[in-house]
Amino acid sequence: MAGKTIKPTSGSDVRPAHEPGVPTSSANDIAAFVARARAMSPHRAGAHGRLVFALDATMSRQPTWDMACTLQADMFREAGALGSLDIRLVYYRGFNECRASGWISDSAQLARLMSKIDCQGGNTQIGKVLSETRREAVEAGVRALVFVGDAMEESADDLCAKAGELGLLKVPVFMFQEGRDATAEQTFREIARLTGGAWCRFDPGAAAQLRELLRAAAAYAAGGREALLQLAKTASGAAKLIGQMK
Repeated sequence: MAGKTIKPTSGSDVRPAHEPGVPTSSANDIAAFVARARAMSPHRAGAHGRLVFALDATMSRQPTWDMACTLQADMFREAGALGSLDIRLVYYRGFNECRASGWISDSAQLARLMSKIDCQGGNTQIGKVLSETRREAVEAGVRALVFVGDAMEESADDLCAKAGELGLLKVPVFMFQEGRDATAEQTFREIARLTGGAWCRFDPGAAAQLRELLRAAAAYAAGGREALLQLAKTASGAAKLIGQMK
């Protein structure tokens, strides 16, 4: 795949809050970061809409991966009426593998890329998805993250801490859950809440439901809240999202 591997964080990077010899952030540092984050405008005039499209590509996900590969063109079409959309594909699978593409502005190119990827068994790596989105949001700006998955096998507290950082950066996360795993639902809902995003469930294999959700997320990425409000007048997926967003 023409993309880059997201390297896992090493254990040595995780330290106690007050480890001797390690400088801690002062109250002024934290206040300055929050001020910068709140001042960022994810919908600057003339800017491309940037959407991180993240999928669980573990073994059980192949049918949904194939479905998402077909439906992703709808995101570009929906955004096309409002402006432009760049999508960055992020996926995880297998043993500790998490990859990200470059920014893609053409549905055919994204479809070709996705068609070359097969799902492999492994555990969830949602934390890496959130970290990669935060890094990209700081470097180049991201308007929203869409995640499609059915399970959560990580520390909920760690994921929520990362979600809180995205919330400060004004990057809403749309958590689209396939199926009814209760553990996943609890954490997915909290990630959505902390980021000002939304959680929605779709039934396994329900292409129409997922299509509506992806269209709504693309409308937000391209045109912001107002575009989502307009779409909500005629599309159920948009109505579900706007009903939860802060």
